[in-house]
Amino acid sequence: MILTPIPREELGGALDRFTAGLSDRLSREIFARIRATSPDRAAGAEAERHRLAALSFARSSGVAIHPAGTRCRFNWDGTALNAATEAYVILHEVAHFALAPPERRDLVDFGLGPGPDTLDREAAERASVLSPLAREADEAAASLLGIIWEAALGQPALASFLDQNWLEAAGHFTVVVETLRQRELLKVEQAPVLSTAPTVG
Repeated sequence: MILTPIPREELGGALDRFTAGLSDRLSREIFARIRATSPDRAAGAEAERHRLAALSFARSSGVAIHPAGTRCRFNWDGTALNAATEAYVILHEVAHFALAPPERRDLVDFGLGPGPDTLDREAAERASVLSPLAREADEAAASLLGIIWEAALGQPALASFLDQNWLEAAGHFTVVVETLRQRELLKVEQAPVLSTAPTVG
């Protein structure tokens, strides 16, 4: 949820100020690609195209997906992904999959505790294995990685960037970009590839 809603006429100035606060080339390059996307969530047929593209990327990343119509209590139940959700949620969960070591991939919600869409919150809490601080770091990394993938797919990454409160702190953005770089998660071969959309390298 956006902590401080920004009137549309003020958005450009706010994004300019955020850019000015970025201290390194890689962060500025990544943010420029995010900024080039729409600040509005997709709807209708476009949202469905985005969802199918996100599912295709999930499959190409080795993430199992539950068949359509499966009732899922979690976005990730330790074996497969819930397909009946929005594209940006799917990409966020794929980012968690990429970040998680093998032992956490077998856990409900990757051992992070319940997420916003978790139906069985008690089961997710029981499966949690990370400290609150470690959860927060993992959530930040997954959030930004998912947004970067949205931009690479030509989806409204800026909408997610705003909704997930990245505009609140340029310094934090730079720190998380560096974390993803050090973990080698910003390589071209690990990003969705579209002929019309740049990838991060």
